[in-house]
Amino acid sequence: MNRRILLQALACLPAATLLEFGAYPAQAAAPGTPTVTPLDKPPAAWRAVLTPAAYRVLFEGATEPSGSSPLDDEHRDGTFVCAACYLPLFDSRHKYDSGTGWPSFTQPIAGHVGRKRDFRLIWPRTEYHCARCGGHQGHLFDDGPPPRGERWCNNGVALRFVPRADPLPELRS
Repeated sequence: MNRRILLQALACLPAATLLEFGAYPAQAAAPGTPTVTPLDKPPAAWRAVLTPAAYRVLFEGATEPSGSSPLDDEHRDGTFVCAACYLPLFDSRHKYDSGTGWPSFTQPIAGHVGRKRDFRLIWPRTEYHCARCGGHQGHLFDDGPPPRGERWCNNGVALRFVPRADPLPELRS
């Protein structure tokens, strides 16, 4: 993209959006929800315990290729946790097939994600991250199913799935 086109595109953005460019304070998932105590561990310390792909997504803000995560096809009952610190982020009851090739959810577990403004693609988006380790998870869009209309589009490599244990397995045999 040449400089003139970039400057013309920026001129079309509302002034308030331009003033927000740069650091945007993290916000809790919703007012009044419980907070999670952040870990005091630098991102580089996670490199030893994560795959290179997970590290790039979680702590360098990369995005995995669409359709590359087996978690997009995960339909069992359970919990999706942060791949770095294992904080529960999404309940499987809120997962749905968005057709995007990434695991998508209608809502997170309250108070377990933070949000910030992301300008990597020029126009503002809402990026969300794990409230405990700060690892980048994905982006929030307003094109999800009713009633909330939210699509929490997550990088599969930034998650791990923990199946819910059957409380009465002996009765099922």
